Amino acid sequence: MPEQRARTYHRNRVANTFSEEIGAMLEGELSDPRIAPSYVTDVVLAPGGKSARVFIAVQGTEEEEDSTLEALTTARAYIRTQLRDRMGVRHVPELSFAIDRSEKMTGRMDELLNRMRKREKKAAPSKP
Repeated sequence: MPEQRARTYHRNRVANTFSEEIGAMLEGELSDPRIAPSYVTDVVLAPGGKSARVFIAVQGTEEEEDSTLEALTTARAYIRTQLRDRMGVRHVPELSFAIDRSEKMTGRMDELLNRMRKREKKAAPSKP
């Protein structure tokens, strides 16, 4: 049986609200010094709504990514409580955090493709 359109719309709205609220917390409300400058890239809710995976992009080194992930995992209960208070809901899904490295990988891929194009231009015979 296909999922109803209203349920999908509701789940997307909830995910967007989580993204905005957690992003606001990352910008200044979480005072843990281990948290590097970062932002929420995506929130994926499980179909039942019992859990959510929050993807975070960290602007820094891998060590800063690891320490930010550790700090967010430690602050998970506080974040859930704040979400419950701000949204006025009874149930907030269990949160898990993951580092989103897609932008860094995209940048690296672009760099490699540019190098390949330059090599092809040098190797191509010049026409008189």
